[in-house]
Amino acid sequence: MLSERQNPKQKTLSVWVITDGKIGDDVQCLAVARGLADTFEKKIARPRPPWEWMAPWGPPDPREAPSRAGGAFGPPFPDVLFVSGRRAIPCGLAVKRASGGASFLAIMKDPRFGRARADLVWTPAHDRFSGNNVFKTLTSPHGLREKIQAAREQPLSAIASLDGPILGVCLGGPSRGAQFDAASAAMFAEQLNVARKDFASIAITPSRRTPPGFVRAIRDALSGDAVYIWDGDGDNPYIDILARSDALIVTADSHNMMSEAVATGIGVYAWRPKGLAPKLAWFVSELEKQGAVRSFDGPAAAFRRPAIDATQEIVAEIERRMRARA
Repeated sequence: MLSERQNPKQKTLSVWVITDGKIGDDVQCLAVARGLADTFEKKIARPRPPWEWMAPWGPPDPREAPSRAGGAFGPPFPDVLFVSGRRAIPCGLAVKRASGGASFLAIMKDPRFGRARADLVWTPAHDRFSGNNVFKTLTSPHGLREKIQAAREQPLSAIASLDGPILGVCLGGPSRGAQFDAASAAMFAEQLNVARKDFASIAITPSRRTPPGFVRAIRDALSGDAVYIWDGDGDNPYIDILARSDALIVTADSHNMMSEAVATGIGVYAWRPKGLAPKLAWFVSELEKQGAVRSFDGPAAAFRRPAIDATQEIVAEIERRMRARA
């Protein structure tokens, strides 16, 4: 169990966040929890076999049952409960039941089971999932606003030392059919060489999913003192690149990465890898319709657009639903 102190909001709600430890789930739940209350408790569900195998359909591990005396998931139960992740769903549903329905249960992303027992299920719009208790947003919550502002005021030295204007590049990797092969790397690098002509510097950060060969091909194709490519040592400059760039190029394989980029207000260009999943292609097209994103095929002039951030939308919807059931 971990307690975190957030920005004071003069709220008295008790809030739990339960996930099974995946970073993507943590990011989304914690972002909304921070927006809702000034303190919360983060708990990790770690069911043992066979309960792990049965999740999300089975009961929680008896070790994690809310009825267990002195257990991490026992009373007093929270006012609001955020749950995400297959292995965390049974525990979240059990807490909801043990509270007598008093805990407001918000499930982040389609749980595949127990949907009707949640007070709210948040899903990204591209999942095309609907219901009376479903709330959808085009982008995902992330809680980067304060981090981006801090990075603008005090960036990592590697990014602060670059001359502006800066072209930032955020790389994802193979996912749901998206291809990051040698041919794709060569084409992308050629386009980057065209785009960088309008900028003094280019800063590139790969993710954990970016194939080393893809990064190596881009490194070989780009040259000069004004090229920075994170090599994996030290802190990842991802936030600093989002904060300090004058334009961003983001690979469209990551819904979270695109969501974070459009929250900066900086003009974003989406590079669509071959084999991009249809629902992600739809998501990018919707952002293009709003003028927040442009397709990347070479030139990448800087532009500004109003920031898009789903975090506060979700917080406001939870507050509305809580008032309605009071």
